[in-house]
Amino acid sequence: MKIIDLHVHSNKSDGTLSPAELVHHAAECGLSAFALTDHDNTEGLEEAFLAADSCSIELIPGIEFSTEYCGKDIHIVGIDFDWQHPDFQKQVVFYRDERLRRNQKMIDLMAGDGIDISYEQMEEAFGKNVWTRAHFARYLADHGYVNEMWDAFKTHIGEGCKYFVPRRKVKPDTVVRLIRDFGGIPIFAHPFQYQFSDQELRKLISILKNQGLMGIEVYYSTHTPEQEVYLLALAEELSLAPSGGSDFHGAHKPDIYLGRGKNNLRIPYSILEGLRKKRSICDKLNNKEETNHEVS
Repeated sequence: MKIIDLHVHSNKSDGTLSPAELVHHAAECGLSAFALTDHDNTEGLEEAFLAADSCSIELIPGIEFSTEYCGKDIHIVGIDFDWQHPDFQKQVVFYRDERLRRNQKMIDLMAGDGIDISYEQMEEAFGKNVWTRAHFARYLADHGYVNEMWDAFKTHIGEGCKYFVPRRKVKPDTVVRLIRDFGGIPIFAHPFQYQFSDQELRKLISILKNQGLMGIEVYYSTHTPEQEVYLLALAEELSLAPSGGSDFHGAHKPDIYLGRGKNNLRIPYSILEGLRKKRSICDKLNNKEETNHEVS
């Protein structure tokens, strides 16, 4: 069976492997295809595609957008879109610049309280990549301010903590439409992470489906078998295609393995085929509606 992974991060966001290293690791793991879905950027795709040319593996362009809904940080994964289109990249630059603004403010707040941190020190530690809060957590752990990097989210940089700085975020329906506008497949990522009630989850997904949402991440590293059954039923009820991915980050999440998650994943290639089929059906319906509108 051909195995895939549709949710993977490189060191262009908060993973630890370079895009090229990730491609070779995916080949070593026996994956047939994977999507590189770094946070709010596509900077690793060119390198990854060059590496994929020398491996018998299908690389799928992807991105994971951070959005805001009802005070919660909601993630939308987009795959298989025209990532090189100049108009798409203009939008991505907005998200990147917003992260830069937020990151500088966090640095200023921590430095103001005597924490030995600066933009130059962060850049020396992590390069000129798109930093997430995980990078700050690693920095604080490496410099002895917390015992483990995940402790930093409880004491320093998590929501409600002194050095947490929110980003100006767009709504999830906005990025769903953006992904669709450039031919991609929008997917609702890790649904149980947001701790919605069943009613709240259904409401949000229904709203997003009306804007072009095509998939829901059914298979995920932290999902239990019972949660998968629930999400499969929800996907069928709402006419969405199931998706799946490990959310691999390398050493930052050492218990999550590429393509295997916590050894609970085995995502067949048919999942990708189902997502692409869903897109084809939606495209045909949209074209038909546009034609009928023009005729009327």
